[in-house]
Amino acid sequence: MKKFLKLFFSFLLIVVAVYFLFFSKRYPLSIISHSMSVGDSVDSYNGVTVYNNGIDYPKSYGRHYNSDSSFYYGKKWQCVEFIKRYYYDHLRFAMPDGMGNAKDFYDPAVNNGKLNKRRGLLQFKNDSTSRPQPDDILVFGGKYGHVAIVTRVSDTEVEVIQQNIYMTPRETFPLKFVNGIYSVGDRKKPNGWLRKAD
Repeated sequence: MKKFLKLFFSFLLIVVAVYFLFFSKRYPLSIISHSMSVGDSVDSYNGVTVYNNGIDYPKSYGRHYNSDSSFYYGKKWQCVEFIKRYYYDHLRFAMPDGMGNAKDFYDPAVNNGKLNKRRGLLQFKNDSTSRPQPDDILVFGGKYGHVAIVTRVSDTEVEVIQQNIYMTPRETFPLKFVNGIYSVGDRKKPNGWLRKAD
């Protein structure tokens, strides 16, 4: 029995050490210990809440509108719903067209720094002379794509807040500046970012 307990506690110590060394930044204890029911608040930024969508990321839980039902935020609790809600509630900006998958928010036909008319936002491509700023929307490709709000930019990284990435409301991506060109991400790179015009 003593040998078993010794092995058990040794194993437990290894698991805890691995967690703190490799996973604690991405999955903090505050998130792990939080109730993870769909619709629970998992984070917020500038007073706008991020809700848990569970592990079945394509699933939505109905349509979500603002308090007087005049503006459609999107499907609960998809990533697009959060960015539209953030722009509407915090920046007082209603996108002229908020429909489509996340990947559709970036239009490759729009020139760098020009207006994406469908979204009503300036568009910047990744690997360009434009550096992301807080409140920009990073747009990723893929089957459905993904969108996230930039919260912080330093000389070496970009932090975002996002919805519908299970247990990861905050994430950082490397930022490189080489020969006058900004590049965000390495193994996971956004197509570009959108910005509300001043």
